[in-house]
Amino acid sequence: MEKYKIEIKESAVKELNSIPKKDLKKIVQKIRSLSDNPRPNGCVKLSGRERYRIRQGDYRILYSIENEILVVYVIKIGHRKEVYR
Repeated sequence: MEKYKIEIKESAVKELNSIPKKDLKKIVQKIRSLSDNPRPNGCVKLSGRERYRIRQGDYRILYSIENEILVVYVIKIGHRKEVYR
């Protein structure tokens, strides 16, 4: 299976920079793992859009997958209380 390229929206990069250091390392590892398997165990397809969600502790990573060009777009990263607003 080929690896997917990961692209992160500028707004998601800003959200990533605001996450405490203790959680940041695991979140970055989780995002990197999407290049090998964009639909890992525990991912959930969100209703209404072609988006997916994975959990890392209290944080959620929202992303979309372009299978034709092998790209994963990370759209939003945030605490579970705020990420869906």
